[in-house]
Amino acid sequence: MSVERDRTDRCPGVLRPWIADDGALVRLRLVGGALPTQQLADLVLVSGRHGNGDVHLTRRANLQVRGVRHADGEADPEFVRAVAATGLLPSRSHELVRNIMVSPLSGRLAGRADLRPVASRLDELLCADPDLADLSARFLVVLDDGRGDLVDRSLDLGLMAVDAEQAQLRVGEHWGEVVAMEQVPEVLVHLAHRFRHLREEAGTGAWHVDELPDAGAAMLDTHHARDLRTQVHALPVPHDTLHQDDGRTALHVDVPGGVLTHDLATRILALAGRDVVVTPWRSLILPDLENA
Repeated sequence: MSVERDRTDRCPGVLRPWIADDGALVRLRLVGGALPTQQLADLVLVSGRHGNGDVHLTRRANLQVRGVRHADGEADPEFVRAVAATGLLPSRSHELVRNIMVSPLSGRLAGRADLRPVASRLDELLCADPDLADLSARFLVVLDDGRGDLVDRSLDLGLMAVDAEQAQLRVGEHWGEVVAMEQVPEVLVHLAHRFRHLREEAGTGAWHVDELPDAGAAMLDTHHARDLRTQVHALPVPHDTLHQDDGRTALHVDVPGGVLTHDLATRILALAGRDVVVTPWRSLILPDLENA
């Protein structure tokens, strides 16, 4: 069924905040939840100086800051400059459309493929393409590394790894062909352009693939059966010590209510190595820790 959209979405960003009763709410998008520990530490300080002091984790593995000063619908320029200084605003033109979810433990524990290079390359191509800046901020790419931890997430584009070198594409509710992993970023960008073309033809202002009748099938050209290797499902890993494939460990840390307070952040940062991973379950993974 076609969905008529007469406005853009209202998902917030740093440069397009949501104005709430307690001040501006801003969202910072992370590719696959990947986050250098120093950037998280810097953002905690930014929130303390310019927001309410907390950092919120979202179900798309992004971060939010609340209580930011604002004027005329825009966040305080001092806050924007402080965020940019952390490195968490890598593209002003594309900040709202950098919506790429990845299996949080990809390349570190189990899984069929390491999707981190795929996600990074896809983000590079996305941000380098001016035409794709007009995608909805709700347009979502989901990359499942074959364990099935993200297979149930609704998406616009995505894939599931079937082995270390190949993945089956996903477009809305449809399954596409199995392609070489090295081709995936370019193929997904091509599909995003096909969606934009179909949206323009329909004139509906659709935010999602499934809001255009038969768009998924049209974007894929040919119907493809779901590969049997994608028939897997995994629950989130427990909040515990995890043993990575390379012999190091990772900690999966609960963040109650998805609210990272200053005190909790201080305790977590003291345990973290070089990187942290924000998960879609509003928790944090502290990977690549050396065994004592």
